[in-house]
This record gives sequence, C-alpha cells and structure tokens, in this order.
Amino acid sequence: MKLLHTSDWHLGKRLDDFSRMEEQQAVLQEICEIAEREQVDAVLVAGDLFDTFNPPTEAVDLFYKTLKRLAADGKRPVIAIAGNHDSPDRIEAPDPLARECGIIFAGYPNSVVAPFELDSGLRVLQSTEGFLELQLPGASVPLRILHTSYANEYRLKTFLGQENNEEELRTVLQEKWQKLTEQYCDEQGVNILVSHLFMVKKGDELPEEPEDEKPILHVGGAQAIFTENVPKQIQYTALGHLHRMHRVDEKPCPVFYGGSPLSYSFAEANQKKYALIIEAEPGEAAKVREVELTRGKRLLRKRAEGLDEALQWLAENQDALVELTLVTETFLTAVERRKLNAAHPGIVAIIPEVTDAESLVGSQQKQIDLNQSMEKLFRDYFKHEKGQEPNEELMNLFKEILAEED
Repeated sequence: MKLLHTSDWHLGKRLDDFSRMEEQQAVLQEICEIAEREQVDAVLVAGDLFDTFNPPTEAVDLFYKTLKRLAADGKRPVIAIAGNHDSPDRIEAPDPLARECGIIFAGYPNSVVAPFELDSGLRVLQSTEGFLELQLPGASVPLRILHTSYANEYRLKTFLGQENNEEELRTVLQEKWQKLTEQYCDEQGVNILVSHLFMVKKGDELPEEPEDEKPILHVGGAQAIFTENVPKQIQYTALGHLHRMHRVDEKPCPVFYGGSPLSYSFAEANQKKYALIIEAEPGEAAKVREVELTRGKRLLRKRAEGLDEALQWLAENQDALVELTLVTETFLTAVERRKLNAAHPGIVAIIPEVTDAESLVGSQQKQIDLNQSMEKLFRDYFKHEKGQEPNEELMNLFKEILAEED
C-alpha cells in the first residue's frame, strides 16, 4: 500500500501584504501530480487545512477542488483532519457530499465517520470514535487509521472521556490509542496514526513552533506527546503542526511531521518543502520517501552593507520574497526606500540598521519600523519601557493573545 502524507496547507495565509494564493495553487497542483505519478492508494492531510476559522472564498474553492482531484472520483480516498487553525465544524460540514467523492473529514478527536460504499470499491469496513477502517479500491488488505484532530488539553480529555484532569494527557491518549489498536489493528492490515499534536521523542529538546503560528504547547495548550505513547501496532505516524518536514523518531514506527508545502514566515527561509510517500505492508514498519516540492517562492533574508550592495543583491534574487536588513549610517530616506521597492517586486520588509542611531536621534523620537512582526514590536516596546527583554512565559502568553485575536 502506498500513501501520501501532507499537512499545514494554511490556505488563505498571507505574508504581511503579500497574497500566497497563486503559490498555493501551484504547489497543490504539484501535490496532485505527485499523487497521480506515484499512483498512491490514499492521501493523508494532517491538519491546518486553512489558516483561519473563516477563510476567504478563494481559499475554500481551492481546497475543495484540490481534494476532489486528489480523490480521483473515489478511487483514492483523502483523509483530512482539523488542526489548531481550523474550525472543526467547518471542516465536517460538507462531509455527506464529500464522502460521495471519497473525501473523509474528521474535525474532532472523537469524530465518527459514517459508513459508506462507492462504486469505485472504496468502503468503510468499521468506524468508531477516533478510528476508521477502509477497504481501498484494488488493495488486498484494509487500511486502519487512528485519527486525533487538534483540541486543547481540556477538550481532548473531555472528548476522550477522562474525568481526572490531573492525569497527564499523554497517558490518556496512550490508553485510548492502545484500546483502539488492540481491538482493531492486527497484522492483517496497514495501521496508521494521523494527528495534529505536538509530539517529540522523550528526552529530546523541544523544537520551536513556527513563527506567527498559534501555539499549542503553551498556556492553555496541550502538553507534548511522546513517541513512546504510540502503540506498537502502528506502522507509521503522520503528524501536522510543525512547518519543517522532519523525522521525530523511528520507534515504535517512523514518526514524521509532513511540514508545510510553502515557507510561511522568514523563520523558514531557505527550508526545503516535501510531500512524503509512505510504503507499507502488514506487520512491517513503513518506508518513507521524501519528494521535494519546488513551485513555491523562496523566502530569503539578506543583511546588506549599504544601498549599492542591497540593490545588486535584489537584482540577483528577483524570484523570491525578501526580508532586507540594510546597514546604513543614517536613517533611510523616502527616495532610498522608493529605489529599493522599485528594484524588486517581492520586498516584504525593509529593516534599517543604523550604525549611529543614538547621535542621529538626539532629542527626536526614535524611528519605529512598523514592517516588523507584532512579536518583535512588543519585544522592543517592553525593552524600552522596562529596560530588559520579556521572559519566555510572558512571550508565550503574548503569542497566545495574538492567536486569539487572529
């Protein structure tokens, strides 16, 4: 059995004032072509399908058109779960119609997929809260999927029927997953876990969540889940949330974050993006192959010493979105800004780094660069007011407030 794992499409997301819709159309077309070329049997989309609870119409149109193509008239099922950016109700709303195309949605950790059968041969064999077993067209063995969509820690425990709120979430999840696998996941089928949670190998350093991402590990968010909590019957774990594709662990099975198909912040500058091809057979750990995605624009950061160096570098990197830090002896003039913007169509931010700012400012108010992120502006303000950097706890709380505002 061959599967395609993708995640974190964030349809409708912008980079400051720059729309990414054209790039999203191109890269999703590329994912469809990979699915067709590789002749995959099913597609797993591990959450953050949209960037907001109420995405723009063009993002919704692109989403359903892409899933319909991926599903190939019900011959190739698409299983998509909700992430922390998605409205679970919006994700599940078109489910009755989507099932007719072979598209299966799970908005909540306890979602139950209604039984159905298509002329293509796709059929739901068994379904319960958080679990789904499918007969795929042309496949000799069933596909079993444990699906755990995003919910914060309190809601996850509620969905899982956990009354003791003091018990660790990872323990509650492990017990739930173990119960499902013992009941449904023998070695006569392919067993997969799909989730949108923060998962790490126990003892490893926690990876950073994406810049400008709604945090799920901080105040009010779910605690980290360990790879050792994954049941031994599972042959591959498909994760969403972190935007860098990477392997979390090889035991008890390959555990991978699919990563986003585009770089969505300059913290992801120069990252390569991938679709993951999973080859699995009953009783064996899955084999994972990375297929690079190439149709998104590069995000580049440049620190230039003076206007001339900046203009030359911009001329050499036209097909990219750019964050430019310009080192100068004086503040940028309006004429210099116009020259820079005229030299490149994709300048997202110009950050002046004035070498002698204090003497230039004198009694005047220091210039504020409003092109900076809200997080950076808050850091600067806090340091100006308090004389020190805000601590990590305060920054995590500020990021969560930003997420709620979004």
